[in-house]
Amino acid sequence: MQQFDMFINGQAVQSDSTFDVINPATAKVFAQCQLGNASHVEQAVSAAKAAFPAWSQTTDEQRKQLLHEVAGAIEANMPELMQLVTMETGKPMGGLNGVGSGMEVGGSIAWTQFTAELQLPVDVIQDNEVARIEVNRKPLGVVASITPWNWPLMIAIWHVIPALRAGNTVVMKPASFTPVSTLRFVQLASEILPPGVINIITGPGSVGGLITGHPDVSKVAFTGSTPTGKRIMESASGNLTRCTLELGGNDAGIVLPDVNVKEMAPKLFAACFHNNGQTCAALKRLYVHESQYEEMGQELAELAKNVVVGDGLEEGTELGPVQNEAQLNIVQDLADSARADGGRFLSGGKRIDREGYFFEPTIVADLTDGHRLVDEEPFGPIVPMIKYSDIDEVIERANRNECGLGGSIWSSDLDKAAALAQRLECGSAWVNDHGALQPDAPFGGIKQSGMGVEFGLYGLEEFTSIQTLKVVK
Repeated sequence: MQQFDMFINGQAVQSDSTFDVINPATAKVFAQCQLGNASHVEQAVSAAKAAFPAWSQTTDEQRKQLLHEVAGAIEANMPELMQLVTMETGKPMGGLNGVGSGMEVGGSIAWTQFTAELQLPVDVIQDNEVARIEVNRKPLGVVASITPWNWPLMIAIWHVIPALRAGNTVVMKPASFTPVSTLRFVQLASEILPPGVINIITGPGSVGGLITGHPDVSKVAFTGSTPTGKRIMESASGNLTRCTLELGGNDAGIVLPDVNVKEMAPKLFAACFHNNGQTCAALKRLYVHESQYEEMGQELAELAKNVVVGDGLEEGTELGPVQNEAQLNIVQDLADSARADGGRFLSGGKRIDREGYFFEPTIVADLTDGHRLVDEEPFGPIVPMIKYSDIDEVIERANRNECGLGGSIWSSDLDKAAALAQRLECGSAWVNDHGALQPDAPFGGIKQSGMGVEFGLYGLEEFTSIQTLKVVK
């Protein structure tokens, strides 16, 4: 049984009690972590606050170098981190189209390296014989990072590295389902960064609430469900704490009638099912023109029936289990609802009879807007395929959903598709792709999918305040 400690002020910290971490491929405990409490929150926030003055005054070159060393530590420990990610999330080491633990750890390295090189330029508004006016970006202070269970290490990197690059210090709280890869990362980073610059506490959601509502926390970065994001925003509002919230998505993909179905079906399948559908920006509502509806359904169903589902540690596995039993029950409930609503199951539809939290990759036809499986985010391996006839109408239907994270248009006419994609009400839109993210392009949602952006210079600026400086000559 592996044991993992919290890290506060550069030191391993234990609690009076622990909690279990379950491998979703076996439904068995494989690790134990410390159960943090209010006293640990106070220690961590105090350590981060004390470390902030010195860290914020380090030079850009110093912070850049240290963050490159952090990237090097992740890379040097990549096999171990990959295994931890697979054991806690269930995602395969390789995965469907290479989307697995290797991508998660490799992406963490790449994002750290790229973000380390970002610069925040001084914006000179006026410089003449009268005065010089410039706008400077300054770090905020202590940043709280609250991360989800679907991409635990990668999303931790998305929060922490830009916060540190801008000169902030950090207190982290990972999801209690998947804390171990993040704990190992912070252990590695703590060997490189000054004490107190990065701290991590593990425990239930109530511990996260204590962090986000703390008066000495200057910003909250949160990725997770919309209801939890609203609670975090409420707890932060008492101190007017800034928030970046990347929340739930129910992304629509619209397939135009000019596509080659056999060529496009594998790309669509991957967009829907990578990480077993457990990605905020996965394609979750697939609208297909009536002229190709049946053919597309047959192609997708064949792919679903032949994809390799199993333990992520086994070679050749493409899709793993649902990460936790509660989420598995949500997927099953939505499948049952779709069946009751007259949905036609082209593949799957039930739990796989083996240990662990496995569910068959499922394609459901003949539902439409207003049915639960279409309107609600399943966050699992089940996708509704919805028929449409008019492009203007389907754009309106896609936009009717309360979420606005991502969306996509699939077509051989790239100019037409790009114009239609810009009509989608979402933070990111793709043509002939879906959910593809990169460290230099901003990503974030609108409507009920959140506020603020991550990645690149736009994301780095979210971890700063503006100070206007005027020097009269």
